[in-house]
Amino acid sequence: MTDSAKPRARAADKRRRLTTEAARVLHEQGVERTTLADIARAADVPVGNVYYYFKTKDELVMAALSEHSAHLDELTSRLDQLPDPRDRLKALVEAWIDQRDVAARHGCPTGTLAVELDKRTDGTLDAQAGTVIRRLLEWAGHQFRALGLPDPDDLAVAFVSAYQGMSLLANALRDPDIMMRQGARLHRWLDSLDAGDQTGNSGAG
Repeated sequence: MTDSAKPRARAADKRRRLTTEAARVLHEQGVERTTLADIARAADVPVGNVYYYFKTKDELVMAALSEHSAHLDELTSRLDQLPDPRDRLKALVEAWIDQRDVAARHGCPTGTLAVELDKRTDGTLDAQAGTVIRRLLEWAGHQFRALGLPDPDDLAVAFVSAYQGMSLLANALRDPDIMMRQGARLHRWLDSLDAGDQTGNSGAG
């Protein structure tokens, strides 16, 4: 690496650390309780340097949402390597279950952020949070469509709603086992769906 490239590499590394830690800290503490100093400390970046990369906390929130979107894209890209759409959906459920301890402590990263941002009046960041959830709905809808199931978009809503519901309850009750039990129920629901079944969208509630 040339001498001129080193500062750019260091700057890119700092920005990446800030973005990663913003996603984590905002999930754990919420937007209102989190300060730029909290994120700088977690990223091991001097707080004065944060303003070089992000002028406001809202810009860091936007970066955190981009991080959630990138994580979702990475996860679904891996799942897309599985040949069967039903197996992709079930593997996603397993990924949710694997995060049960985090969900019990802090809820769904994107869902909790979307709810908190919805309380604000500017209406910009909450729309961005909704965009991440919409990407998940579109991916799930594509899997149900590939299975030849009727009403694939409604099935996707039922599927993602089940995840949001079990994350919310696990968090409210501080009980990660809810994720395991409801995850197993989602598995059974997915196994029960048949292309000729017109009532399958009622099973994930």
